[in-house]
Amino acid sequence: MSTPIDRPDEGGLATLDRELEELIREEEIEPGDHERFSHYVKKDKILESAMTGKPVRALCGKKWTPGRDPEKFPVCPTCKEIYESMAR
Repeated sequence: MSTPIDRPDEGGLATLDRELEELIREEEIEPGDHERFSHYVKKDKILESAMTGKPVRALCGKKWTPGRDPEKFPVCPTCKEIYESMAR
């Protein structure tokens, strides 16, 4: 039978360290719905953000720094409504 001392990467302090690192990463993410939705932003602003790291502002007013694949999330209902009203 092994003990935590025999396998320091399992359980104990190693587990606490991993959990603490995860909490720190989560706190660095700006709160809001950008985690749940894709937002409409001008393409040139997305490119500028990728080059400079500056945040962008979506049609709905949400301001954040893009970094996730928008194809993986549903479209923000507010952005979609604003975009559709502009197209009329």
